[in-house]
Amino acid sequence: MTSLLEAITGTENSQGSEPGFPHAPAGWTRETALQIARAEGLDLEDSHWKAVRAMQEYYARHQDGSINMRELHDALDEHFHTKGGRKFLYELFPGGPVAQGCRIAGLNAPAGATDKGFGSVV
Repeated sequence: MTSLLEAITGTENSQGSEPGFPHAPAGWTRETALQIARAEGLDLEDSHWKAVRAMQEYYARHQDGSINMRELHDALDEHFHTKGGRKFLYELFPGGPVAQGCRIAGLNAPAGATDKGFGSVV
């Protein structure tokens, strides 16, 4: 059901309007994700899209702003455990499953995800 504010502002169908991505943030499209991925040297395949959906769903379930990088990383690891977990995720997103994955999914990466020196020898 559309709220009065959504009807006035014309935003009633802005979220989840991309087929197959019911939790996509407003304004996000597959084409935008493809452009970002190409700019970062990635060719998106089915597993990438599954990770994007998983991140968007995680964010939708945590709309109160309680996004924690470690919890998101662990949730993705668990989601892709049968394919190799974290190792598989880093193969998909060499720029970091959370930081690079969030950019492609149209999400703001949680604090600490974009620190180039975090967890590395940089």
